[in-house]
Amino acid sequence: MSKFNKIEDNYWRNIATRTVLTIVTIAVIVLLLPRNQSKLFNYEVGQVWRYPALNAQFDFPVFKTDEAIKAERDSVVRQYQPYFNYNEDVEKQQIERFRENFKNGIPGLKGGNWVEYIAGRLRYLYSLGIIDPTVEAQLENKGENNVRIVVGKEAVSQSRDSILTTINAYERLFMDPRLGPNRTLLQSCNLNEYIEANLVYDKDRNLTEEDDLLNTVTPASGLVQQGERIIDNGSVVDEYKARVLGSYEKALAERNAGESEITSTLIGQVIIVSILVILFTLYLALFRKDYFLKPRNITMLYVMIVIFPILTSLFMSYNKFSVYLIPFAMAPIFIRVFMDSRTAGVTHVTTILISAIAVKYQYEFIVVQLVGGLIAIYSLRELSKRSQLFITAILVVIGEAAVYLGLQLIQVDSLTKLDSTMYYHLAISGFELLFTYPLMLVVEKTFGFVSAVTLFELSNTNNDLLRRLSQVAPGTFQHSITVGNLAAEVANKIGAKGQLVRTGALYHDIGKMANPAFFTENQAGVNPHDKLTEKESAAIIISHVTEGLKMAEKYNLPRVIRDFISTHHGEGLTMYFYVKYKNAHPDEKVDPEPFRYPGPNPFTREQAILMMCDTVEAASRSLKEYTEENICKLVNTLIDNQVAKGFFRDCPITFRDVTVAKQTLIERLKSIYHTRIQYPKLNSRDSKLDDEKSK
Repeated sequence: MSKFNKIEDNYWRNIATRTVLTIVTIAVIVLLLPRNQSKLFNYEVGQVWRYPALNAQFDFPVFKTDEAIKAERDSVVRQYQPYFNYNEDVEKQQIERFRENFKNGIPGLKGGNWVEYIAGRLRYLYSLGIIDPTVEAQLENKGENNVRIVVGKEAVSQSRDSILTTINAYERLFMDPRLGPNRTLLQSCNLNEYIEANLVYDKDRNLTEEDDLLNTVTPASGLVQQGERIIDNGSVVDEYKARVLGSYEKALAERNAGESEITSTLIGQVIIVSILVILFTLYLALFRKDYFLKPRNITMLYVMIVIFPILTSLFMSYNKFSVYLIPFAMAPIFIRVFMDSRTAGVTHVTTILISAIAVKYQYEFIVVQLVGGLIAIYSLRELSKRSQLFITAILVVIGEAAVYLGLQLIQVDSLTKLDSTMYYHLAISGFELLFTYPLMLVVEKTFGFVSAVTLFELSNTNNDLLRRLSQVAPGTFQHSITVGNLAAEVANKIGAKGQLVRTGALYHDIGKMANPAFFTENQAGVNPHDKLTEKESAAIIISHVTEGLKMAEKYNLPRVIRDFISTHHGEGLTMYFYVKYKNAHPDEKVDPEPFRYPGPNPFTREQAILMMCDTVEAASRSLKEYTEENICKLVNTLIDNQVAKGFFRDCPITFRDVTVAKQTLIERLKSIYHTRIQYPKLNSRDSKLDDEKSK
């Protein structure tokens, strides 16, 4: 009953885990999806409209382009004549001040009333109009050729060229025939002090007039009524239709700003995302139940289907970069390398369909990215070399570019209308795939995976731990290499991970370095077990498992390698010392626990393969004669015994796999221990004749 309850608890725990994962994933994705986005369609001027025929759902104006509006506003501004107020008091004050200062005449000038003459010239200059030089510069920059001078209630248009600045007025004063010859003398009188701007720029009035005039420029040039056909399927998008479509999208975005529309969009996103995530979860529940038992696997999968839609949403929300710059093929590469190709394909499809919501269902996006991901999955079995990733990136770029070219050729009627920008984006995305190699280490450390690259690094016999093993326990080292070769051969035959089991075999006996002399392969004639009891000897033999786990933890070996150390003997007994102890104590009921390895039993095919190969290789050294019959009997007996004792009950190895393993081991052992040809010896008579000839 307790076992039933345990199963029941695990069942409901799995259900709860899947439910929480699904809800959290949906919530995170929907939360960051854009909801008010004007760009509903992807189209270019000169291309064919590939969407269904589009009718107006409401009345909306056809907006002018920004360039057209700017041109109209500039034209209006150029035609505008700014207002200046004529100040009569400036003229009166300055002339009166001049007369007062020179009431006794101009020093050095005689023969005539020079004061009145100069006052008349000043009056004339003021009548033409005088403005400040800075204001003149502003008028010139704006390109305004005419101004309006307000005198009382009347505004008179006047050319800007006829108006003087204070500097021009001073120079104009000495252009007089009488004053010009006396310029040197008059300059000492500082006549410029009596020249002041009498035309004042009316800032408030000009701002009001300019705003009123600019408001006459309307942003729209027409009206599309509700139900009116905007564009037909298959029609070419020209400049005017592009403007109408842009106006429709803009008007629709403004209408969607309401709370009800936002709520409607949110509900739609929740429905679509929920369906896709639930389908993905059902795939895992039906076909990859084992992933739910591995937190690192399930975490990575759901992170992948979340992170890329989020990136897509951010790209679309800020509208700074193209979504095609995102390397979507990176996700299936990771999943293909660390898990399996089918899961990689399903994950990629789910990711792309969810991301398509953010880009408003763009057909090209879905097709291009799906093709790129499938090419990445098909072209990369395992990531063990940098060149493999480089080739994959090239193939992905070529495939995506070819698909996009095909889509463009369907839509345009001339090769000159092809959009080349997208190909640059695809090339950059392919270049970003090269970063998958260094990111592999980040993924490994984050989720606890072991890549082929890591396995190759660990299998290097020059690393510290294996080099120490070869020095301290050379017999064990050679045994480990032989077991690794046998196990890799078996794994390749049954479709298991050959590199993984080879690497695990190299480390499975590292614990023997703690007491190397107590193991037969390292002994040189002296057996230290002779001085120990059976239980003491068994304890030392068993300790190589626990000592190996300690060393593995010290050297930060991955968990998958440590599992080989703990499972290569499973929960078996040290049979030699167990049987020896039972024979020495025939009347005693022997407790097998002191002679039992801590386990657990193998729970993967690779671990089962290592157990078989380790046992067979060690036992094969005890054969007195290496005949085919003896080898076959040894292999079959040992492996059948392991099967009978239930060592492989917890791992997914089949009877067919066991049979193939037996056959492979028999063939390899026959090759290793093959009988050499015995060379014949010469008889005594022939030997003497050869000796005489040699002399």
